[in-house]
Amino acid sequence: MNIHFLLERFAVYEDRPAFIWRDEQYSYSWLLEQVNTLSQWISREGLDGKIVVLEEDYSPYAAAALIALLEGNCIVIPLDRHLVEAKRNEYTTLAQAEWYMSVGEGEAMARRCSVQGSRSPILAGLILEKKAGLVIFSSGSTGRSKAAVHSGDRLLDGFRRQVRPLCTIPFMMFDHIGGLNTMLQSLSSGGCLCVIPDRSPLEVCKTIEKHRVQALPVSPTFMNLLLLSGVYQEFDLSSLEVVSYGSEVMPEALLAAWNRQFPHVRTVQAYGMSELGILPTRSKDSGSLLFTVRDGEVQYRIVDGLLEIQTQTAMIGYLNAPSPFTEDGWLQTGDEAEMEDGYIRILGRRSEIINVGGRKVYPAEVESVLEQMKVIETAVVTGEPSGITGEMVKATVRLTGQQSLAELRRQIWDFCQDKLPPYKIPQKIVVTHEALTSPRMKKIRNSGLTFDVQNEVAASMEDLEGTTDE
Repeated sequence: MNIHFLLERFAVYEDRPAFIWRDEQYSYSWLLEQVNTLSQWISREGLDGKIVVLEEDYSPYAAAALIALLEGNCIVIPLDRHLVEAKRNEYTTLAQAEWYMSVGEGEAMARRCSVQGSRSPILAGLILEKKAGLVIFSSGSTGRSKAAVHSGDRLLDGFRRQVRPLCTIPFMMFDHIGGLNTMLQSLSSGGCLCVIPDRSPLEVCKTIEKHRVQALPVSPTFMNLLLLSGVYQEFDLSSLEVVSYGSEVMPEALLAAWNRQFPHVRTVQAYGMSELGILPTRSKDSGSLLFTVRDGEVQYRIVDGLLEIQTQTAMIGYLNAPSPFTEDGWLQTGDEAEMEDGYIRILGRRSEIINVGGRKVYPAEVESVLEQMKVIETAVVTGEPSGITGEMVKATVRLTGQQSLAELRRQIWDFCQDKLPPYKIPQKIVVTHEALTSPRMKKIRNSGLTFDVQNEVAASMEDLEGTTDE
């Protein structure tokens, strides 16, 4: 496993803090020693070259275990330790894991798993070549999670490029491609990862102030929750230099509101997928939704409105889905996009687009308008079957306070009239008390999700005065 460059850098960084965890600092020297200790333990336990589930959340011990497993040419399946049992079993079976491993607060434990069925050719190929790998599961916010298999060597090569070392909150989950990217990029550059006990706006703001955090990689959903909470007004966030956002489309109104509140913070749009890793990007400016890729070895193109990317850091393939690669090696991202003056603009997932009588509706555009309303805390827009137009726009909303359904319907119509064409204005409103975001701080768009519904309007809003038939 080509991980020695990373270990050599740990030796150079020596006494710099690699982690702040539970208010204690863990140096790079400590991290290197922990990796060596765990590597020896992995060899003694017979885990070298095996398929291993690593069940952990962010910690210096979890980071050391991941690096040690990769050094031992293991195929690692990082899983959140809080994952529900059904999902854990699904992922473990799909990846044909041979071992479970955890490290907790330094005490390594491992137990065997029962492997069923014939091994995937992709996994068998890595094992035969004695190469490390990673199996990353997509968030599955719109349906079944996909299992992307990465070559450890190819993925790690993307971290040879060093960036300015910063104190960073690793906000994305340990088993998320964005979370792994934050960790490996920070450690390869000599930065410090400041681990938070929970991902609430209060905890994030408190940690930024206490440890003078400089960088925060988050989702647009979390940025919206932070603004709505108002807790940022109680803390000194002057150390924060850059916020990178990704994992879902950024509403234009939200980005404008964020920049008004934090004019001293540079905002950067990140772009990545479980299938690609996270690409180095540069936004046109802090207020723009346009970005470009800063790596000359990454190529991109738009074919039939869909973004396609070619990069060495891409996965080998899926364990449970057809290949998304074209015959000439380009990965079809599934993101609708357009080019403007050499920059990319992501419009939305093609699978999420609502087709109203042949006209496209991007959920993020409608959500951006709805979430400007003071009465709406969060909005999730999806398509609903319609006998007239094929689909109509449905908005599931969580409110900031009490509101009658009839009044809410009228407010939505009045507010949207001059901001959206009539066919984009939600024709069905569902009010829920449940959270509309996942633990990964992404909006949940799974049409099969059952909400605790307070009120539901099945009919269209055509009974409102001024509504047209368009």
